[in-house]
Amino acid sequence: MAQIVESKKMRFVITHNAFHGAWLWDRFKPLLEAEGHEVSVFDLAASGSDPRDIEEISSADAYTQPLLDVLGKVPEGEKVILVGHSFGGINAAIAMDKYPEKVAVVVFLNAFVPDTKNKPSYVLDEYMGIFDDFKDCVVSNYTCGNKTLTKMLLGPNFLRQNLFNTSPDEDVQRAIKKTRWASFFCEDLAVREKFTEEGYGSVPRVSIICKEDKGIPAEYQRWMAANFGIEKVFEIDGADHSPMCSSPSELLNKFLDIAQSNM
Repeated sequence: MAQIVESKKMRFVITHNAFHGAWLWDRFKPLLEAEGHEVSVFDLAASGSDPRDIEEISSADAYTQPLLDVLGKVPEGEKVILVGHSFGGINAAIAMDKYPEKVAVVVFLNAFVPDTKNKPSYVLDEYMGIFDDFKDCVVSNYTCGNKTLTKMLLGPNFLRQNLFNTSPDEDVQRAIKKTRWASFFCEDLAVREKFTEEGYGSVPRVSIICKEDKGIPAEYQRWMAANFGIEKVFEIDGADHSPMCSSPSELLNKFLDIAQSNM
């Protein structure tokens, strides 16, 4: 009698974008789990249901700590697929510098993609130089310890027109209700040590770019991918900055293809 061999499944560790939280993935997560994969989604510091305010977070590393905690518990010898959405690309880079051996591949989803040649704030600084239409977003400063940092709150119009522009209205309304103050930590990242080739730079990488992303324009994402030598770049037609809402089936197929390639 022929022996039935189960196909290997992967564990996805998904990092949400700034301003939001794990809730953004709550309707997509079961789709990936239904395919047999394990999925870890969680709130970063001062995000989602985390009780802290952004004014209590002094650095990008402190903001990333929940992700470091998750990867730190991955058993020795096991590897995950790490997904960084939007600013989550910065979180992913920080995590891979510490735990490169625990990541099979990193997926930059409509994400900022830092390199190892420039300071960690480089792609954020370049973005701020080409993108200035923040509509009704509110920008302010805060002091934590001996640091003065910039924080931002996304406005309803920016959410509707830039991040959820092809998503169902119910997702827009949910985002408006749940959005929190956040920081890109540019001041901190400008003086942080560069990401290393031995850590972050050693992990295989993939980009998924959504063509209707009005938050981080597709053209700029393509530039970041080329700047860091990402050869595997997938694109999704009709999807906005939040494809887990606007194009869940197409995003699922991309994730499954990536998982299959790394089994």
